[in-house]
Amino acid sequence: MKNKNLFAMDILTVAEINAILFDAHLFSTIYKDWQFPDNRRVANLFFEPSTRTQYSFESAQHQLNCKVTTFNAETSSVQKGETLYDTVKTFEAIGMEALVIRHPQNEYFQELEGKITIPILNGGDGSGNHPTQCLLDLMTIKEEFGQFEGLKVAIVGDIKHSRVASSNLTALEKLGVTTYVSGPKEWSKDLVNYRPLDEIIEEIDVLMLLRIQHERHEDTMQMSKKQYLTAYGLTHERMGKMKPTAIVMHPAPFNRGVEIDGELVEHPQSRIFKQMENGVHVRKAVLKRAFGYEFPDTESVND
Repeated sequence: MKNKNLFAMDILTVAEINAILFDAHLFSTIYKDWQFPDNRRVANLFFEPSTRTQYSFESAQHQLNCKVTTFNAETSSVQKGETLYDTVKTFEAIGMEALVIRHPQNEYFQELEGKITIPILNGGDGSGNHPTQCLLDLMTIKEEFGQFEGLKVAIVGDIKHSRVASSNLTALEKLGVTTYVSGPKEWSKDLVNYRPLDEIIEEIDVLMLLRIQHERHEDTMQMSKKQYLTAYGLTHERMGKMKPTAIVMHPAPFNRGVEIDGELVEHPQSRIFKQMENGVHVRKAVLKRAFGYEFPDTESVND
């Protein structure tokens, strides 16, 4: 079996993306109860707060019959000055067989690649990459539309500081999706595909909203929550202009009444909680990939 890291979406081919999504689909359907044939020891190292990513990884690991260790940075030797490399190397030395890591440093994995022999799955690095969030977003979109080619997706909000936006823009464009960014212009990395939301709200197939990442801002937002919602968020008025087949997505945590009117989180066109459900399937798929397992009789399964 060949171990495989998962650091970022830009290193995955279209074929590799589709293979992960296919496995995630199988985990959501005929292989819901499939487990690894042997117990695998996995540690989750989260150096930043997390709810969905950390606990959906844990749920996936337990469902796959892994032995799970949860790392607490606040009570670890990190507080004594231990480096990331030394922390990771310790977990490798004590018998962990794979690691899930979230870290505030952009591309932290560059200092580990080639030095750690067990697979590392990136649970988010700073404002850089969030591959499993991207993959669960892709799964949600594919479930809805059946394909990616020809779709129009708008990512709206704090583009500059969002690892979710970075990963999704990379993958969606690779898959043939027309992408737009919107929101405050000062938070848009690339103004080439910037469009005011009201100009595109009627034509897009997917509206992907983002949280304002105050923890990554040097200056706080100079407007009220209501002002932001009115200027850039999903209001009832904007919702009414969207195509009936369009869907609303958000990586969460979402701020009701800021990037989205609170009542619209549960709107029939919202897929926000579906994204969370798909997060477990995707993380099972990337763990399966990391260890190199194959489903039984996969060749006989039709997509």
